[in-house]
Amino acid sequence: MSGVLFDSVPLLEGKLPLFVKGKVRETYNLGDCLLMVATDRMSAFDVVLPNGIPDKGAVLTQLSVFWFELTHDIVPNHFLRLVDSTEIEEVPFPIPPELVGRSMLVRKARRLDVECVARGYLAGSGWSDYRKSGSVCGIKLQAGLRESNELLQPIFTPATKAESGHDINISYQQVEEMVGAKTASLLRDRTLAVYRRARDYARSRGIIIADTKLEFGWLDEELILIDELVTPDSSRFWPVDGYQPGHPQPSFDKQPVRDHLVASGWNKEPPAPVLPGDVVVSTTERYREAFRRLTGQQLS
Repeated sequence: MSGVLFDSVPLLEGKLPLFVKGKVRETYNLGDCLLMVATDRMSAFDVVLPNGIPDKGAVLTQLSVFWFELTHDIVPNHFLRLVDSTEIEEVPFPIPPELVGRSMLVRKARRLDVECVARGYLAGSGWSDYRKSGSVCGIKLQAGLRESNELLQPIFTPATKAESGHDINISYQQVEEMVGAKTASLLRDRTLAVYRRARDYARSRGIIIADTKLEFGWLDEELILIDELVTPDSSRFWPVDGYQPGHPQPSFDKQPVRDHLVASGWNKEPPAPVLPGDVVVSTTERYREAFRRLTGQQLS
């Protein structure tokens, strides 16, 4: 399963109808369900980079499956099963072996256009907002916090997509205007409940989950989790050992990729620069190590 899978469309082109192509995932319509494939493409600042990260798609898929199973008692999700063989009954031909381990069958749901972010620590855009206003997404925080400080309680800091594709932080009141008060309350409560479950488990495995982004959709009248769940692409993972607030933390996620791109002077607009080999190798190792620590297993 090593090697970079830049694009799964050529492998399935003309065989399955493409449902949607995202920056990282491609989803195919199987009628009653969907085939979701995680490629090895790397996205940073909402731009797909020219080269990918080997085994990244397998980590994203298999780690999402792990969290879906660990949190299904809190909120239902779209996961049906991992594609771990080239033979699946929903597809009338053998699945290309390159897609095994990085693909899953999921239920169809109507996606909500709200990025549901839970923050337990002050980092990233939250830290930037706090330095300017003492607040994050309209939530006033205590004075004197430093970068990477743990918050007294995790907070719900939603976001939405601008026309440019970039995430824009919005207030809870704006979420209520978008989806209604009842749904907004469900999004907030379920996001924070999933975060707390994942945070507490990960800490026991030596990883701090500083924040994470969840997506939800409607399955009939049920609000369920969709897309990925608590992965290095959608979260900040920090090692417990050596955690010290007041500065950025070492991480198991793609933050070092972001840091490299910022240091390169890139203006965050397409086209993005090629990642050097050492950054690619070290990022692969971090993704695999995060998977091993959290699941107790080697990537299959």
